[in-house]
Amino acid sequence: MSPDSDGNDLSVNSTLAPKVARAVVVTVFSCIAVLAFIRVLLLPDVGLASKLLSAVYLIVLLSIQILWTSRRASELSPLLRYTALFVQACLVYLPLLQFRENWVSMPGFLAGSALLVLPPLYGWITAGLVVVSMTFAQAEFSQGQIEPVAYITLSTILTGLLVYGLSWLATLVTQLHEAREELAKMAVARERLRFARDLHDLLGYNLSAITLKSELTHRLVLKHPVRAREELVEILQISRQALTDVRAVASGYRAMSLDDECVSARSVLAAADVHVTMDVDYRDLPVRVSTVLATVLREGITNLLRHSKAEFCEISLRQDATTVTIAMVNDGVPDDPVDSREHSGPGGNGIHNLSARVAELGGDLVADFQPEKRFKLCATLPLSDQPVKGKDDDLDPPLRVVS
Repeated sequence: MSPDSDGNDLSVNSTLAPKVARAVVVTVFSCIAVLAFIRVLLLPDVGLASKLLSAVYLIVLLSIQILWTSRRASELSPLLRYTALFVQACLVYLPLLQFRENWVSMPGFLAGSALLVLPPLYGWITAGLVVVSMTFAQAEFSQGQIEPVAYITLSTILTGLLVYGLSWLATLVTQLHEAREELAKMAVARERLRFARDLHDLLGYNLSAITLKSELTHRLVLKHPVRAREELVEILQISRQALTDVRAVASGYRAMSLDDECVSARSVLAAADVHVTMDVDYRDLPVRVSTVLATVLREGITNLLRHSKAEFCEISLRQDATTVTIAMVNDGVPDDPVDSREHSGPGGNGIHNLSARVAELGGDLVADFQPEKRFKLCATLPLSDQPVKGKDDDLDPPLRVVS
């Protein structure tokens, strides 16, 4: 639950709003029905049975009217909706024969219901016919007097518009509340997806590198203790970086250094006895583009370590006036490429995550199995409409590496 600028609880207010709107509608409709019942009660020439029957009429009429403001109304079939509207019309017009001008306030309910239930054109035509019918009915009851006829005509119009407006308002408030709840659920789902995606992209690489270097250190500890000590120092650095990454994921978006990822990729691949050829040339990349490229590089190295027995890897990064492209090609793909696809295993979301990240910036990602047991991962990102790094940003220095 989060408070608004006035300190009010937004979730409580959003839940209360539909209830208040519905309570207002029910109260207004009930008051109109009670006023009609009071007029019937004051009739001296109407018996008790007729007065009780009028109460039944009003209860059924009011129930149908309130039905149009509930969720159940949209779930009713057209046949049931039109049947309920016909019953309401009978409860509006038939009692006129018994209670005459004391029942003339009820047709306003029918006019408003017609606007709610029928298609717009037919709804307005029916509402107009209801108003005209009450004009003639009151003219008959008042024997041609102008004032009662004008009063009932205007009263029927106002009641119909009031019923239509309040009912529609209550429906809109309920729909707005439901849409707000759905947006909140979507926001939570997006945040969970972001958190899971960032954890996969950041920790998958670090854990793979730690495992690889730990195995290398285990082999070197007796024969080459100095080299093993150097590997342990790198393992410690990667572990600290993994901890920093986890904290960054919890706090929000994390910018990644493309330069650092290139250096790390060379180190990790060398530790795995993979011959690396890097041809990297870029300058002044926007922050988001640089971060996505670093993520692609990191995920590509992770896939190489997990799903291949690579002996060489070619990494190239090229920037022109409008786009920047990173491409990775490695060998050692298994004979059955399907088995090496990351999405075929449990929890394999790397390529899918990369596609989502690249697509967010309007780029393209291609993951393709090639002849001679090779795999190519290529991402192309546009440089236009991206926020370029400023003086205060964590800039990657211009980099040109060919090895």
